[in-house]
Amino acid sequence: MTMAFDAGDETSDEALMVLYANGDRQAALALTRRVTPRVLAYAARLLSGDRAEAEDVAQETMLRLWKVAPQWRQGETKVTTWAFRVATNLCIDRQRARGRRRQLALEDAPEVAYAAPGAEGRLQAAGRLAALEAALARLPDRQRQAVVLRHLEGMTNPEIAAIMEIGIEAVESLTARGKRALAALLAGRKEALGYEDDGHAG
Repeated sequence: MTMAFDAGDETSDEALMVLYANGDRQAALALTRRVTPRVLAYAARLLSGDRAEAEDVAQETMLRLWKVAPQWRQGETKVTTWAFRVATNLCIDRQRARGRRRQLALEDAPEVAYAAPGAEGRLQAAGRLAALEAALARLPDRQRQAVVLRHLEGMTNPEIAAIMEIGIEAVESLTARGKRALAALLAGRKEALGYEDDGHAG
């Protein structure tokens, strides 16, 4: 029997992969708990909030990860980079298969005109999130991927380049265009969403 994984250790994802390949099931459990939530959240944003499809993508991504574990070579790539690349391709496949992206209408954002003072802030925050998700859904696929990875997942440009299998300059271009498109899509909603004072301190 192999040495058991110590849940208290700060073992790297890559080391956990090697431990799993050597038969350590606890290492697989630890890696699943680390990686799956991030892949699920990422897939949900790429798929315009379709939770069921995002869960399918996350599950398939992890299944593929376990299949490659025996051949995993530390130092070649990060587990998260590999997982996000697979999830990206799975999401693209699903978008192509259904022929269209599910888009959340900006008009679906909660109305705040008649909200009680105590609830207004919460509804306004919900409206902002709904508007952001709706605007993300309207971006071209590659721009949305780059923006989500950079600004929501906090990944570096080199990591995004590896995931999207493009150059760093292309990542920078996609991210910049995506941010400009988001700003344009949200521009007409600023007052309704409580952003009318964005230019002021506070």
